[in-house]
Amino acid sequence: VQLQASGGGLVRAGNSLRLSCAASGLAFSSYPMGWFRQAPGKNREFVGRISIYGDYTSYADSVKGRFTISRDNAENTLYLQMKSLKPEDTAVYYCAADRSITGIPNYDVWGQGTLVTVSS
Repeated sequence: VQLQASGGGLVRAGNSLRLSCAASGLAFSSYPMGWFRQAPGKNREFVGRISIYGDYTSYADSVKGRFTISRDNAENTLYLQMKSLKPEDTAVYYCAADRSITGIPNYDVWGQGTLVTVSS
């Protein structure tokens, strides 16, 4: 079971970037997926979440209206489209699978993270 995040890099504030997360060995289309991030010296924080069929998404207030999560279940891939990036978006971004059976989110499969650096 593996999640491989990619697409990070160095961008100027105001620009856009799209992250991808490729799943392997995982019944990708069976699970809600999430994106998280961890900035230097800070705790990991929730960025957003997408339902199994992609018909429902939720976002942290800090990224709402700027970030969009989508998924392609045929390609076992999760995406995070980021627009109007700000220096405070600088972080390592992680994708994760919620394999909860209780209804309470339980992200127990994590990707390795991809670094996004936003310069001012």
